[in-house]
Amino acid sequence: MNYNEFYQESLGNKEAFWKKQSNELPWFTPPNTILSEDANGYPLWFADGETNACYLALDQHIEAGYGDQVAIIYDSPVTQTLKKYSFNEVKSEVSRLAGGLLALGLKKGDTAVIYMPMIPQAAFAMLACARIGVTHSVVFGGFAPHELAIRIDDCKPRVVITASSGIEIDRLIAYKPLVDEAIELADHKPKKVVVLNRKLGARIPFKKYDVDYDALVYGSEEAACVPVNATHPLYVLYTSGTTGKPKGIVRDTGGYATALKFSMKYIYGAQPGEVFWAASDVGWVVGHSYIVYGPLINRNTTVLFEGKPIRTPDASTFWRVISEHNVSVMFTAPTAIRAIKKEDPNGEFIKQYDLSCLRTQFLAGERCDVATLEWYNEHIPVPAIDHWWQTESGWPMISNMMGVEQLPIKPGSASKAVAGYDIRIFSENGEELGPNEEGYVVIKLPLPPGTLLDIWNDNPRFKAGYLTKFPGYYFSGDGGFKDDEGYLFITGRVDDVINVAGHRLSTAEMEEIVAAHHSVAECAVIGINDDLKGQIPLALVVTKSGEEIEHFQLQHEIVQKVREQIGAVASLKDVIVVQRLPKTRSGKILRKLLRSIVDGADYQIPSTIDDEAIIPEIEEVLSHCKIGSFK
Repeated sequence: MNYNEFYQESLGNKEAFWKKQSNELPWFTPPNTILSEDANGYPLWFADGETNACYLALDQHIEAGYGDQVAIIYDSPVTQTLKKYSFNEVKSEVSRLAGGLLALGLKKGDTAVIYMPMIPQAAFAMLACARIGVTHSVVFGGFAPHELAIRIDDCKPRVVITASSGIEIDRLIAYKPLVDEAIELADHKPKKVVVLNRKLGARIPFKKYDVDYDALVYGSEEAACVPVNATHPLYVLYTSGTTGKPKGIVRDTGGYATALKFSMKYIYGAQPGEVFWAASDVGWVVGHSYIVYGPLINRNTTVLFEGKPIRTPDASTFWRVISEHNVSVMFTAPTAIRAIKKEDPNGEFIKQYDLSCLRTQFLAGERCDVATLEWYNEHIPVPAIDHWWQTESGWPMISNMMGVEQLPIKPGSASKAVAGYDIRIFSENGEELGPNEEGYVVIKLPLPPGTLLDIWNDNPRFKAGYLTKFPGYYFSGDGGFKDDEGYLFITGRVDDVINVAGHRLSTAEMEEIVAAHHSVAECAVIGINDDLKGQIPLALVVTKSGEEIEHFQLQHEIVQKVREQIGAVASLKDVIVVQRLPKTRSGKILRKLLRSIVDGADYQIPSTIDDEAIIPEIEEVLSHCKIGSFK
């Protein structure tokens, strides 16, 4: 198939194109209205169709005779557990958990928060909610109680589903005390907390609202799938915003399922029955789309991996999983490959495994640097495909479409626009820029199916953040350019959101925490380049006059406070004390200028700066500091 013809077909007649794709799925009520608008004029897909995401992920395959196929491979080097679940087994547990949730009083239209580690029950909980029309919101297990409380207050769940503990490489993290603390902090109080006891020794303080997971599942009848409208919110997934307050991205059901089925076939080139592995976490969008819903809807065996690319037990673990489970297509973040490369620079571990089953390696979550791509290709002779998408899109926007036509790979580029996405590069004034001119990455409306429906309970913020800057276009928040051949290069965020090891984090939120320290007069938190994680946060602070505090103590207290309120995922380790911060005459801190100075990049001093003399001062201070991987 020819990429250009396929792509032009997707833009030339969107309704016919996506109607054809929707026919790939069984519907309870097939849609007649393919593309319409909501009350605010925002595009809707398949508005009069009825379906159920759990039915598409499980029941349809069992009805077609594939009940004994392995659906989920749970591989946990941290607990030395390997377990395989057939579609029949997954459906049995999911439908009984769904029955248990109904018995607790949940009904279609309610919400539930899932706060769990990378275990099969996290996927079961997602599917059980989907089965009965309950909108789930998975919160990444690495987030602290403060962050969990914010999300509880925003989506107001009737139930929180959690586990006794998560496991890091060197320690057990008790989840239940964190959930209890979050509920104490939150204004909204969930009715029940369903707790899975992993029996690993973690403390599980009992509360009146607690329900035992196993007792709930094994004491309940199986629940049938509840038909929901195609536009029914399948889940709310929170992502960082520039204000510091997380945004609850709302995902529909029918459009999302259609897009995932399409992407598994045409982007990832995965055939039903093959093993697909996304080495991510269910707390992130990759986990939703390509650990749980996408592979299962496409009848792929999905690998659910609880571990790290290194130290579980070593840098060979990814290659063992691929070889042992016969993985055809894999997806991970460039950070993971960089970590492996650092531990095993000559690829000695790779030589110990038969990786002939692997057909394609996908990389996303952050921009893949050329050195990482070259190292991978040197040691593993399969296409390594860098591709770009967001929590908001739910599935890839720029990628080499391996199920259509493999285009030549250009290191540094995520390739060309995926079918359905009309991607342009705009200037500040909304004028389309020519080849090799850097600007804002925008997408012409309507976006294809499966992309964000709204922000939960905050439509004004949805419009302001994505639709107002360039009317008629979705504003991605990223900068980039197209080359002469239409290849797209993403250069990074244009707002105060940074990408730490594939995790989007708000520097504005970190700044609020840093600024709250009693010794800090003002501060700036910026994302700087890091060899391993892509970006890490750096805090520059001005202390209050008259405050006597050792730099080591100040740094320790700020780092601990950020860990407490956001979690270790924030990776803030460096706090630099400066006499003053560079600002414009109107008082805005010049964060981009600070980033350039720290990263050693070329920069121009803006004409709006209040005092140019501050630049040598900042350079002098930074020259004596070791920051992250840089001096």
